[in-house]
Amino acid sequence: MGVKFMDCIFCKIIAGEIPSYKVYEDDNVFAFLDIAPVNVGHTLVIPKKHYENMEDISEEELCNLARVVKRIGKSIKEGLGVKGYNININNKEVAGQIVPHLHFHIIPREEGDGLKLWSQGKYNEGEAEKAVNKIKI
Repeated sequence: MGVKFMDCIFCKIIAGEIPSYKVYEDDNVFAFLDIAPVNVGHTLVIPKKHYENMEDISEEELCNLARVVKRIGKSIKEGLGVKGYNININNKEVAGQIVPHLHFHIIPREEGDGLKLWSQGKYNEGEAEKAVNKIKI
């Protein structure tokens, strides 16, 4: 299974120590229904190996995880008959990450379901140039 962290609730779910509603499992990935769903079918997709966040996982493993997210998203859309879904990662506590084990949220969506996305702003004069110069690769 890879590295397991004793206090990680997701590692305990993977190990079968805590019950879950399993949606998918292979050698490297585990997916299960969120116990506090935004909408019915809200699924968490996690690597079986413990990684705290996006910076910790290898690109190869992340690509494999993303392939599974895509498959599950399609299955949610078709199986639940929803019109779409959001894919979300909360990376670090300041961004809303509650469980320190990398996980993708797949949230089924319907028109009028009440889920609101974050508010958007705009750049002040010169802010975009400063930001891009600090982050561009």
